Amino acid sequence: MTQTRSALLEDVMAITREAGALIMKIYCSDFEVRGKQDASPVTEADEKAERLILERLGALQSQFPVVSEEAAAAGYVPDMGQCFWLVDPLDGTKEFINRNGEFTVNIALIENETPVLGVVFAPALDRMYAGALGLGAWLEVQGRRQAIECRSIPEDGLDVVASRSHGDAEALGQFLNGRLVRSLKSAGSSLKICLIAEGEADLYPRLGRTMEWDIAAGHAVLAAAGGQIHALNGDVLSYGKRDLSNPHFYACSADYR
Repeated sequence: MTQTRSALLEDVMAITREAGALIMKIYCSDFEVRGKQDASPVTEADEKAERLILERLGALQSQFPVVSEEAAAAGYVPDMGQCFWLVDPLDGTKEFINRNGEFTVNIALIENETPVLGVVFAPALDRMYAGALGLGAWLEVQGRRQAIECRSIPEDGLDVVASRSHGDAEALGQFLNGRLVRSLKSAGSSLKICLIAEGEADLYPRLGRTMEWDIAAGHAVLAAAGGQIHALNGDVLSYGKRDLSNPHFYACSADYR
């Protein structure tokens, strides 16, 4: 890697901010919603943000292949190799369409199947989460940064976050059965993972279909903050799989058992 990880993270933060500003211009307009082949929605914001991010990543000193959601949906996935970018230009398109603000720009760097650097930016909320292995994690709001880390599990029970748009109440209930739960709330996009990274929640089970670009950036932030994401069998989630899909998983703080 020709850039230091710290400098690269600053570059990626700048790229996500630029993409977020573009998305917000469209968010405030009368945008069109279309359906992709898998029936999921896509907007002008997804496509324009992706083009901008791909151009900016391509101009960086450190050059890696880029796997991005809309390009992959169109059938283009490069040879990933040991190091590659995973990009979701607009995570939470349903939240974007519903105008609830809980959508994000996600960019992650994968090394040897592990997310080592990531940025998650919620432009409507002006909340940017960033982190990298060896550097720690932080939250930036209105230009002010503060370090974040996972907390210890509260003695009176878990604070659990669940998907706002893709929930399965029955499966979630079965997963949580026997666990002491203090609260359960919903949130959109990869913000759920970031809530654990900043010590505002303890557990996020995802018992439905997701793709690697959906969670890689949040995973990087969470790992830098002292947490992890596991498949239901306990294995740490890995990246660069042939179909780029994730198994069912749970994100948690380090001392969750």
